[in-house]
Order: sequence, then C-alpha cells, then structure tokens
Amino acid sequence: MRNRLEQQSLEYLYKALLSLETEEECEAFLEDLCTVQELKALSQRLQVARLLHQQKVYNEIVAETGASTATISRVNRSLHYGKDGYKLVLERLEH
Repeated sequence: MRNRLEQQSLEYLYKALLSLETEEECEAFLEDLCTVQELKALSQRLQVARLLHQQKVYNEIVAETGASTATISRVNRSLHYGKDGYKLVLERLEH
C-alpha cells in the first residue's frame, strides 16, 4: 500500500498530465520530466500494447519494436489483468 506522501505525489502527477492541452505541451512536459531512455521505454511499451491489441505474435513484436520478450510479457499481463489503462488509450487512439 502506498504511503500518503507517495499517493499525493502520484495524484499531482496525474493532475499535471490532465492539465496538458496540446501534443506540444505534452512533449515539452515529458521531455522535462523523463530521461530519453525513460521516454523510449514508455513509448516502446505503448507500441507493444498496440501490437498485442492487434493480435500480433511475440516474434513479430520483437522484430518491429526491438522489445524484449520480458517487456512484451509484462505488457501482455497488464493488457489482460491490469486496470484497462492500455485498452482505454488504445481504443481512444483508434478513433
């Protein structure tokens, strides 16, 4: 269970993300907040989720994204047993 300070920090981050209005604002904020490697990891996970959502198989995903099978498994587990965050975003991006 998260302690109170950690929970408040996470809620502040969520509010910060929700306050962004344009792709440019989002880019600026994330580039300030994250390292290049962190951004690459986040974007790779989202691409893996998109491909899994499209029913691609692991070896296709590895070839297309360069993600490890461990990363693909982790994302797949989140898609099936997570809080449906990936599904929500993917469905919204499809429209």
